[in-house]
Amino acid sequence: MAATEQLVYERPHSLSETPNSYCPGCTHGVAHHLIAEVLDEMNLRERTIGVAPVGCSVFAYNYFNMDFAEAAHGRAPAMATGLKRLQPGRIVFTYQGDGDLASIGMGEIVHAAGRGELITVIFINNANYGMTGGQMAPTTLPGQKTTSSPYGRDVETAGYPIRMAELLATLEGAAYVVRRSLHDPKNIRLAKKALHTAFEAQVRGLGFSMVELLSTCPTNWGLTPLEALKWLEQNMLPAFPLGDYKVSPSLAGTRP
Repeated sequence: MAATEQLVYERPHSLSETPNSYCPGCTHGVAHHLIAEVLDEMNLRERTIGVAPVGCSVFAYNYFNMDFAEAAHGRAPAMATGLKRLQPGRIVFTYQGDGDLASIGMGEIVHAAGRGELITVIFINNANYGMTGGQMAPTTLPGQKTTSSPYGRDVETAGYPIRMAELLATLEGAAYVVRRSLHDPKNIRLAKKALHTAFEAQVRGLGFSMVELLSTCPTNWGLTPLEALKWLEQNMLPAFPLGDYKVSPSLAGTRP
């Protein structure tokens, strides 16, 4: 590189060069990039094992340049628990959607957090089952239309959305549980800081950590990418307030 040139961008080493197959406007790609940047900056790539279950997250092992394992639907925390206990020197994280983590995998994630398993969970919340056609998920908003709730979610029959960050934050084994969003540059930067802290909690052996990321799903929402970002801001932020729900005192001052 010439003396007058300055590098302003490069692909994180933790990402592969495989073009992703996510729908235009989907923020899975943003989440992937943030995770990869954090692992690079913390020099953790060579030690890391990712776990991808079923759903849009199943493609993650194609896009990250590190060891990866595939778990059955909802079972990523169980597989991550086994990997971490067998290889405690490794950094283990799961990458899960709301249909996976908050529905079929609800028992897995609650007990992993309750036991204080030394894993990091990245939870993508886009309020529907993204991969299988946009059906109603545990996080679908009241009145939100999906392919399985064409008249909108009726809370009298389907109940209310489950707020996973708030739920898991009540468990003693959780060291770091926060919710961030990927709908604009400011919040993307805050999401990256949260991911750094979540991995730091694992490096320091403080307990279970989870970062919930509010994400868009333009295809299943029936919106353009720009409209989806606005819909998230207007509808999901009031239903899923951003914030720190559980932060171990040992993490004070560690965030970049």
